[in-house]
Amino acid sequence: MHFIDRERELMYLNEAYQREGSQFIVIYGKRRVGKTELVRRFFTGIPHIYFLAEKSSEKDQMVMLSEKTGLAFQDDFLLSRGFGAWREFFRYVRDKGRIIVVVDEYPYLVESNAAIPSIFQSGWDEELKDSQVFLVLLGSSIGMMETEVLGYRSPLFGRRTGQILVEPLSFWDAKKFFPSLPFEEFLYIYAILGGVPAYLMKFDPGTGLWENIRKNILNPQAYLFAEPEFILREELREPRHYFSILRALSLGKRRAGEIINETGLEKNVIGKYLSVLADLRLIRREVPVTEKNPEKSKQGIHLVNDHFFRFWFDYVFPGRSFILEGEELYLLDRKIRPSMDDFVSPVFEEICRSLVRRRGAQELRFHQVGRWWSRRAEIDVVALNEDENAILLGEAKWSTRKVGTDVLAHLKEQAVNVEWGRPRRREYYALFSRAGFTGELKERASRERVLLYDFQEICREEHAVG
Repeated sequence: MHFIDRERELMYLNEAYQREGSQFIVIYGKRRVGKTELVRRFFTGIPHIYFLAEKSSEKDQMVMLSEKTGLAFQDDFLLSRGFGAWREFFRYVRDKGRIIVVVDEYPYLVESNAAIPSIFQSGWDEELKDSQVFLVLLGSSIGMMETEVLGYRSPLFGRRTGQILVEPLSFWDAKKFFPSLPFEEFLYIYAILGGVPAYLMKFDPGTGLWENIRKNILNPQAYLFAEPEFILREELREPRHYFSILRALSLGKRRAGEIINETGLEKNVIGKYLSVLADLRLIRREVPVTEKNPEKSKQGIHLVNDHFFRFWFDYVFPGRSFILEGEELYLLDRKIRPSMDDFVSPVFEEICRSLVRRRGAQELRFHQVGRWWSRRAEIDVVALNEDENAILLGEAKWSTRKVGTDVLAHLKEQAVNVEWGRPRRREYYALFSRAGFTGELKERASRERVLLYDFQEICREEHAVG
């Protein structure tokens, strides 16, 4: 199985394991992102108990926990008798020395018994805190983990000794799943699947993009065909409302008023639904990067944050009748292929912003990187350094034509609308191109404060470094 990146997370866990005394680590992140595999890599060869909670009664949970613990310690008495309560389990492992105890999908325990956070709080305070136990709680329900474990109202608040939010892989790390694939070809895959390892592993690097889509997404028997629907039904009580919101976002309805008009949902509940989707990291609220009070900004828009959910709601959800009737090739050839470059373009812009975060400009690093827009203009990449009163303004072109001086001229016209840092700000300009730049633009850029990011060159450089 592929295991890519996560070096920092593994290093943190290994360093925590070397410390004296008990540890209480919380690991959370969206489904399929690789939390369980991270922990498996960590505890390989180390004494451990791994318990995967399920959607079952608390009694059944205790039976499974007893079996796992009995097998770990070759305890026949425990296998036959079992634990009657969590307190018995905590007392049992307390005296076993340095042992890793992993409880995966902890939110399922809370669903079976609302008192679980208090039970674990008591178990930690009275049994485990002064032991050598290395306790790890994992969860895919981000909102519940933040509320029931990390939140200040949780009985467990303040007990953890560390936490890890496992994020999807970056473009550069996700590319390691397909080391021999040209970067441009991989960008299409990344735009569709994002940095979720479980999704990336479904695509065959020896098969073309369109065949991978047909076989692994536009196929009723395929794992990815119903994945977003499964996740929404698993996580949410009223999935139909969230379906309608995500579909509205895929149609370009980005403001709350537009979403209300498209979905027919009441104004007094739309904020709650959007907040839940944001907690699941499925959508995000975005404001122009120059806004001083983002939470209060009236410029905020809502976007689908998960790449695969975006693809699914753009193409699979509205095209399910074609797929179920065996007409997936029609959907692929008439709907997906013609619009794929438009679909990929905002992901290319996202990668360009990540490059600026990584590299800065002429030894200058930027504290904030994002997009900027107003009623008059829109700029793909805007980066700010308040200490130096410096701003970088950039345009990203996912086009097969080389970028020329006309694009630079248009960018400078747009930049006039950005008031941040005036009148004495230092300005940098940047252009990002899929296909390179004209000779005239290169010559002009060498004379002016203009950075050119040739995507093909950058990719080759990143590949050489990797």
